[in-house]
Amino acid sequence: MSLGVSSRGLEVPEAVRAQLLEDDVAARLVRKDATLWGPDAESEAAVRLGWLDLPATSRSLVTQLADLRAQLVAEGLDRVVLCGMGGSSLAPEVICRTAAVPLVVLDTTDPGQLMAAMTDLERTVVVVSSKSGGTVETESQRRAFIAAFARAGLDERQIGARFVVVTDPGSPLADTAAAMGARAVFLADPTVGGRYSALSAFGLVPSALAGADVAALVDDAEALAERLADPGNAAMELGIALGAGFRTGRDKLALADAAGTPIQGFGDWAEQLIAESTGKEGRGILPVVLESPEAPGASAPDVLLALVGAEAPAQPPSICVSGPLGAQFLGWEYATAVAGRVLGINPFDQPNVTESKENTSALLAAGLPDEQPAATIGAVEIRGTAPVLEGVDLSAHDGLSLALDALLASIPPRGYLAVMAYLDRLRDARAADVRAALARRTEHAVTFGWGPRFLHSTGQYHKGGPQVGAFLQLTGAVDEDVPVPDRTYSFGTLQAAQAAGDRKALADRGRPLLHLHLTDRAAGIGQLLTALG
Repeated sequence: MSLGVSSRGLEVPEAVRAQLLEDDVAARLVRKDATLWGPDAESEAAVRLGWLDLPATSRSLVTQLADLRAQLVAEGLDRVVLCGMGGSSLAPEVICRTAAVPLVVLDTTDPGQLMAAMTDLERTVVVVSSKSGGTVETESQRRAFIAAFARAGLDERQIGARFVVVTDPGSPLADTAAAMGARAVFLADPTVGGRYSALSAFGLVPSALAGADVAALVDDAEALAERLADPGNAAMELGIALGAGFRTGRDKLALADAAGTPIQGFGDWAEQLIAESTGKEGRGILPVVLESPEAPGASAPDVLLALVGAEAPAQPPSICVSGPLGAQFLGWEYATAVAGRVLGINPFDQPNVTESKENTSALLAAGLPDEQPAATIGAVEIRGTAPVLEGVDLSAHDGLSLALDALLASIPPRGYLAVMAYLDRLRDARAADVRAALARRTEHAVTFGWGPRFLHSTGQYHKGGPQVGAFLQLTGAVDEDVPVPDRTYSFGTLQAAQAAGDRKALADRGRPLLHLHLTDRAAGIGQLLTALG
């Protein structure tokens, strides 16, 4: 079964389809025509279209990975931990959830979540995955695992044999892998950007080692690839739908796994692809990942609902995208590139992603800011930008509710609210319930992201997309911290610096921001959900 796309109630301006057909976009994209997105994007596009070749070029990985997995399992190494951020972790997580095979994904700097991952070391192999080779979260995690293996009694050679590395040729991580004697190093195609890398070594290596059938992914993607030059192909129809939604004012894309589909968690991967590819130059498509097709936020005047794995559309306006996971990956990548042309942006750069990273580095060097709370109510310290908290009576018994109401009132027309939780997404999982609770109280789109991983995803849209966002940041007290070996800071300090750096990036843009720090995480989350009714 290949990709299928259908829509219900979506207005598609004839000019969108006609222009793409007249410009021969389908065939030119397959030929890797870098001029498709205009002269300003041409140099970047010329070195970012390798994802179109992956259904063919990744086939050689399948046998290598099967042999490596058999070798690891024979040695009793049947637990795979993936250290990676953004494009290095999101696709493997979807692949393994869909295949129902265990994979420990470590895409955080939260000390508690890190400690939970550093267990069962006698049966653990660690995949360290970073395209640039310089990702601070991933490098810190690598150092922590080396120290943990050493404490468990392994020598340097044995420690090296517990690591598999995925990176680009010539990266610092490639050199580090050689120096530490990593068991295997997979050098990915450097012409594939991180968010387009689901079918590359970044997506396939950790998934195959965890036990997923990556050969089927490649087969299904290749079946679609053979049709992509046809102007009527399903991925082109999906790109037209995304572009039409934007052109007709539906620039929020609500993503949900259809009921009964074997595909699990697809929206988390598609969120990065769409937000980071389109959210720039003051425009973009905002993905809103829903808990289910019936969740709050599935319908609004500026929302287009997309059901992944559905055979028929839901309530209008909506689109459904059927087909196996490998075809879904390639189809959405192709569609996003097409939508980029409709929007008139470069879908392959991410000009605003580094800003929060640079703020974090500066804070690690200079020290964290001393920000006194405007009020402390129970287990919640309340801080925020002046426009949000001005006139709010935080001394009232319902002061937390009043602060949240003020934040919701600050969302501009056609705006959105982003919830950003710098917490442990396993132990503090209930924090994700905040999204639906807020969405029930506003007509605006509400997104949710775990920090710092969303910085490698929707963070680009927050800074480069339409400046109509309001922001709720959640942070929490650290009960037990973990030092980053051979660094002057701990994981708790790094997490706090990342949160503070992102607050600065948003405050510098004058965006409404409410920061709630939970002095007791479980109690604070409960208090927040109670305040939201």
